[in-house]
Amino acid sequence: MSVYPGIKVVLVHGFLDTGWVFRRMKLRLERQGAACFVPRLRPNDGRGGLEALASNLKRDIDMAFGPSARIRIVAFSMGGLVSRHYLQLLGGAGRCEQLLTISSPHHGTATARLYPSKGARDMRPGSAFLRRLHATEATLRDVELVSYRTPMDLMILPATSSIWGPALNLDFPVLLHPLMLSDEDVLGDVERRVMR
Repeated sequence: MSVYPGIKVVLVHGFLDTGWVFRRMKLRLERQGAACFVPRLRPNDGRGGLEALASNLKRDIDMAFGPSARIRIVAFSMGGLVSRHYLQLLGGAGRCEQLLTISSPHHGTATARLYPSKGARDMRPGSAFLRRLHATEATLRDVELVSYRTPMDLMILPATSSIWGPALNLDFPVLLHPLMLSDEDVLGDVERRVMR
């Protein structure tokens, strides 16, 4: 049984990030009464692959909230793909009410060719990892899905890669990829959806 009451939110950071990127969002959600858990994806360059990060994410969520409590996930960039693997292939979809991804490369990104880790290879367009995610999207049919994106994203190339078919896709004219987590309109919309 979880030691946290109320709405339980998991905030999953991205490539080369730490949970610090969610400091503003976490504060806003906690002020509204949410119990927020910010796991650490290690190593944060994904050198062991995104599947390994997803397995660790499952373990950490189970430790924080117990193995069956209902959760909502807000995930940034690479964290969206890690979260999807957890939900779609490790059984997490059965307990998850929402998956809100922010600037996640659902169809891969050409910038992943610039980094040599296995996790970066997983994020390349057409990778086996992304093909498995695409093939198992039906497992998310009972999860509310939202993809927040900016058409000006220079980390997600092409920027249209963050458009995700089964999700509600919301565009925000934010100048840079990391600024999506500090944009007031994005933060406000996430807060409204998570706390309703």
